[in-house]
Amino acid sequence: MRYISTRGQAPVLTFEQAMLTGLARDGGLYLPESIPTLTEAQIAAMAGMSYEDIAFTVMRPFIGDTFSDDQFKQLIKQAYADFGHAARAPLVQLDSNHFLLELFHGPTLAFKDFAMQLIGQMFEAALTRSGDRVTIVGATSGDTGSAAMEAFRGLDAVDVFILYPHGRVSEVQRRQMTTPSEANVHALAVDGDFDDCQAAVKDMFNDFAFREEVKLAGVNSINWGRVLAQVVYYFSSAVSLGAPHREVSFTVPTGNFGDIFAGYIAKQMGLPIKDLVVATNMNDILHRTLETGAYTKEGVTPTISPSMDIQVSSNFERALFYAYDQDGATVAGQMDDLKGGGFQISQGAYQMLKDTFKSGRASEDQTSAAIRSYNARHGELLCPHTAVGTHVAEAHLGATPMITLATAHPAKFPDAVSKATGITPPLPQRMADLYDRPERVTRVSNTLADIQAIIKERITL
Repeated sequence: MRYISTRGQAPVLTFEQAMLTGLARDGGLYLPESIPTLTEAQIAAMAGMSYEDIAFTVMRPFIGDTFSDDQFKQLIKQAYADFGHAARAPLVQLDSNHFLLELFHGPTLAFKDFAMQLIGQMFEAALTRSGDRVTIVGATSGDTGSAAMEAFRGLDAVDVFILYPHGRVSEVQRRQMTTPSEANVHALAVDGDFDDCQAAVKDMFNDFAFREEVKLAGVNSINWGRVLAQVVYYFSSAVSLGAPHREVSFTVPTGNFGDIFAGYIAKQMGLPIKDLVVATNMNDILHRTLETGAYTKEGVTPTISPSMDIQVSSNFERALFYAYDQDGATVAGQMDDLKGGGFQISQGAYQMLKDTFKSGRASEDQTSAAIRSYNARHGELLCPHTAVGTHVAEAHLGATPMITLATAHPAKFPDAVSKATGITPPLPQRMADLYDRPERVTRVSNTLADIQAIIKERITL
């Protein structure tokens, strides 16, 4: 299995190389040269499997000879051993044809744990084998950072630096990033928004001298390994509702497009998905793009669903690559236009996107109303991102079962949940002392040189 860049000018890599590299040298994102497919029989057989066995079946065709079968099975087992639910990603029925996929039973209470815990295991195995050391730099709108720190804290071969927008994440999200005591993890509070943090990470990858000096690696959703691990729960949940003999639909609250793109990959692999619905908050660039065909930045407004406060959705580039029939030069041109504020998608590519994805948005009031309504009607406390998803899903309910992804535990956003319901959701027992732990964080200006200087000062080479 070989991996190519969405911009067509970077070296072709193995799975291991693509995983450890993150962003391609031409600025693009890696994708497999071809998407493996599973037969109906292979999908049907998942009905009796554990989550770990489904993960092996889904991901094995993508990893080539990076790991042996036995080693890969062991890495998967270790990745999910500390999840707080035996099913790992359980389904909860809301209405006759509406289901909630709980993706918050991992160690940091968010869906990012499904990918990050496995990425941590795979990085450690690969780096132990090679004897190399890397510096992981990531940007987070809230959940990726804590998931990355949890996955990599204390590892000998990795330093981790997480950039997050100062004052624009919830207190729980912040404390999950600033309270780990291990010396190899570093929280950097950037004076800017998430797009500024994400741009700084991309600029560091494109500064080849710095990239080589610190041995840069990335675990944002730009990393193909992240997307691949997220494909699994589309299969596990769909099979539990009757796939492959029955179609299912998914609504996905998303800002960076990675989680919904994982659903696209699942569909290309043969999972019978009817609708993939993009759910956005008022920072609705993805919804506007799917409505108009124009991808135009309009600035970021802080919301009660901060992990979706994004205007530059990195993984949308992967969808464009397929929409443009894998024409890397055209994708590269569109990404250049984005630096000037936006671009118009060609009619053919836009039609492909419209045929593949549906979308909707939720205002702040609608998000709060959904939190309140689902608690009153179903006894379910939703985090604000999940509430965005359920609000949008309601407009797309029909004869096909709809699965809305519950992306985070409500206790990660106690203020928004309490304001809507009067209930302050408690943290799980293992995190009960989170507010008492000392914080360790560095405030940094939104300046690439300042961020790079801190990284070079603190890494262990």
